[in-house]
Order: sequence, then C-alpha cells, then structure tokens
Amino acid sequence: MPTLNLFINTPVDGVVASDILKDATKAVAETIGKPESYVLILVNGGVQISFGGSEEPAAYGELISIGGLSPSVNGKLSSIIAEILQTKLSIDSSRFYIKFYDVHGSFVGYNGSTF
Repeated sequence: MPTLNLFINTPVDGVVASDILKDATKAVAETIGKPESYVLILVNGGVQISFGGSEEPAAYGELISIGGLSPSVNGKLSSIIAEILQTKLSIDSSRFYIKFYDVHGSFVGYNGSTF
C-alpha cells in the first residue's frame, strides 16, 4: 500500500503527470520492495506553495507505507523522486521536501477493512 502524494506549485499537464505516475510507481515499488500493483501515486499540480518565501517551482511529498521504509530506503527514494521532479518539471532538489510515514496496517483502510 505504499502511497506517494505529491503537491507541486507548477501546472502539470496530462502527459507529464502520466510520466511522473509511471516513473514514481516503478521507483517506489522497486525501492521499497513491494509489487507495483500495491502502489498509489497522486500528483497534485498547481498547488499554492511558498518555499523559503519564494513561489518559484517547488514541491512537497508524503510517502506512506506499511513497512519497507528505513533511513537508507528513505534517502534513496528522496533522491529518485527529486530527480523525477527535476527531469519532468525543472524543480530543483533544494526546493523539495518529502516526509516518510511507516504505519501499522491497522491504521490503513482498504476494501472495507484494514490491513
């Protein structure tokens, strides 16, 4: 159930969003070690974000997973997602934060129940 929610302060057209969805899904699945069929990615473009008092291109992400996260995995994912945002949207890695949440399955609902 890894879920990556990205908030981006630049407009994101459908083609770029699709590329981000594909690249991020693959990266999250491979890095965490879970099947792609479990991964959920959300791309929220055009969100009002001020980073360091500037509205230049910036992004914020939250990655939630039931297990699979660790300091080394988090660092690798931070780098990969920052690279995707740089390549697809020209967002400098110094203008991107990502927060990682390793949650217990009972705190995640799915299919009318919890994990």
